[in-house]
Amino acid sequence: MEDVFSSAQAVVDNLKPTNPVYCLRPHILHQSAQKFLDHFPGRILYAVKCNPHLRVLKELYHAGIHHFDTASIAEIALVKDHLARAEAYFMHPVKGRDVIKEAAQHYQITTYVIDHEDELNKVIEEYGDVKTLNILVRFKTPPVKGMILYLSGKFGADKEEAGRLLKLAYDKGCNVGLKFHVGSQCVHLDAYAKALEMVGDILDTTKIPIKFLDVGGGFGATYLNQKAPTIEEFLNVIKAGLAKLPLSKDCILMCEPGRVMVNDAMSLIVQVQLRKDDLLYINDGIYGALPEMGLADVQWPAKLLRPNNQYSENLKPFTLYGPTCDSADVLKYPFELPEDIKEGDWIEIDKVGAYSLAMATHFNGLYSDKLVIIDSKKN
Repeated sequence: MEDVFSSAQAVVDNLKPTNPVYCLRPHILHQSAQKFLDHFPGRILYAVKCNPHLRVLKELYHAGIHHFDTASIAEIALVKDHLARAEAYFMHPVKGRDVIKEAAQHYQITTYVIDHEDELNKVIEEYGDVKTLNILVRFKTPPVKGMILYLSGKFGADKEEAGRLLKLAYDKGCNVGLKFHVGSQCVHLDAYAKALEMVGDILDTTKIPIKFLDVGGGFGATYLNQKAPTIEEFLNVIKAGLAKLPLSKDCILMCEPGRVMVNDAMSLIVQVQLRKDDLLYINDGIYGALPEMGLADVQWPAKLLRPNNQYSENLKPFTLYGPTCDSADVLKYPFELPEDIKEGDWIEIDKVGAYSLAMATHFNGLYSDKLVIIDSKKN
């Protein structure tokens, strides 16, 4: 059972932690989930890869998210073994034969994504009865400026090939659908509009009555230097695009929010281990909870925490180095912090709910999975 505190300041006051601490705010998870439940006209599949902590999954489940985008047997097991009535979907376009068989036979997974004919044949061979097999064909979308990761460079068939694969799966007797993913941290609404136009092109060409349409994830979060549309704005554009498509009334719509669902619900408390002028050496970095901060063109908010809560009002930029022996373990953008920050102080880095603990390594023997709950109602 996780400890509960009223604030990150209270965590520092009580624990004085010497290892990084994740601070989870469940009420924010519930708020994000409710926005999708209120505005998306279909199934909401939380992207487990984004933050697979069991407490996060349980909070989202209790908030009404009962469908999960999974990419491995481990993620499927995490969902199915701990959330009694949850549904998992195998959304990785490339899978080993053994895991397809295990997913189908042990976990009764019926929905699989493919982007190549050989993968389609592999899934059919290992799954068995095509009458209960749902195949989603993933197609490429064009790159969008500003995203953290363009996923269609690795996955997705081009539009014409996607149409061919869709017809092939349909002719083999599968229940078929289409799927796309515009890329991670997308802040441009027209990316979804253009992708849905591509869906229309494929449907006009193939005349296949699809039973599923998955608009993917990629919904961007707001950072210091990048403002994202609201969840409602994203979903309004998607609904407008869906209205133009020749979809049957029983076509099941799906989306896969990850970052936007969990990002604002978690912060990280780190400690300053050494100061060298405008360089700060902290006890977490790109090999731990902060991998995106070494690569992405976004800036995360941060603030100083001290037990007495007294520090200079004058701010200055500091470069933050992580704790490993690798000189590349440095955060890309400087952080504006009080000029009197010193060794032993703590820093709370906000908006780290996505791709943080999910990507943390044990490099140099450094790792922390300490998580506490922040509840402002706690006395």
